[in-house]
Amino acid sequence: MSLRKRLLVSFAALLYYSGFIAIARWLTARQGQRLIILNYHRAADGNLRQHLCYLCRHYRIVPIEDALEELYAPHTGKSRRRGRIPLVLTFDDGYQDNYTYALPLAQELRTPFTVYLVPGYIDSGEYFWWFEGKRLVERAQVREATVEGALYRLDKPAERQALSTLIDTRLRYASSVAEREAFLTKVRAILQISADVLEQEKPLMPLTWEQVHEMQQSGMVYFGAHTMHHPILSYLSDAEERKREITECRAVLKQRLGEDVRTFAYPVGQEQHIGDETYKAVRQAGFAWAVTTHYGFNTPQTDPWRLRRIEADVDQHWLVLAAEAAGVWGLISRLRWLPIVRKNFTNSR
Repeated sequence: MSLRKRLLVSFAALLYYSGFIAIARWLTARQGQRLIILNYHRAADGNLRQHLCYLCRHYRIVPIEDALEELYAPHTGKSRRRGRIPLVLTFDDGYQDNYTYALPLAQELRTPFTVYLVPGYIDSGEYFWWFEGKRLVERAQVREATVEGALYRLDKPAERQALSTLIDTRLRYASSVAEREAFLTKVRAILQISADVLEQEKPLMPLTWEQVHEMQQSGMVYFGAHTMHHPILSYLSDAEERKREITECRAVLKQRLGEDVRTFAYPVGQEQHIGDETYKAVRQAGFAWAVTTHYGFNTPQTDPWRLRRIEADVDQHWLVLAAEAAGVWGLISRLRWLPIVRKNFTNSR
């Protein structure tokens, strides 16, 4: 564990054992109706069990659609302030370990969660594009490679990193899914990578439809849409492609799951990755709600297509998660306390 992470855990422990986090939870509950949505990706090789055990003790973990119907239902106010704050668990992308690790935990601890699926990757069984920069360079079968006019000597660590960064950048900013996939095909050919060279790291692979159906039948896992192929929607040059990524995802999931899908998660999910046209397309596609990665709690006044989530990672110590879920990072930012600690919290995200 790095020094910065140790300091962050120590500070979170001070907040927890001093009672500050409990006070923050109490203040949040007193402010009126609130909904916390946590945003995970991977499930295994971390502290997810400790996270869920803590959350079960202090929050009411609710399926996302139930929580949102409650949030936006007419209410008097007083009755909604009683009891524990509702909290939703979400996992973006649909990794294998959501099935192998998160599902058994959810069944054991009775903690429902939602997975935002990318049907194109489930159908193809290929690695998600954001792992490919590092993965392809690590498995290159050549010592030198010329990509987009620049020579990279792959026995030099700095040049290997530079090529990995280039690949990731080109994939991330692709103006269409076709452009992204064509670039990947070209890079694989340049690096002389064949299928037998690319060993499969199962935890990083997408779920299969069989696993999705088993998770659905468990009664503990719910599903939402995350586009057909996970492009960054604001970077797509064709408005019609942007619409197809959204509408076809919903149609495919409805057909595969046998039930409607009402929630959508924007890929990457910050404002620069979404844009006004995407918000409009999501509403027109018939989604009742959509989640971003903007930090914060949700209230009945929150735009249903701009719901906020708090980033959570299984690498986080449960004490740090406790501070995040209680909104301590946001509270400290608002009160402008302890600028050094505030910087640590900002850097941890």
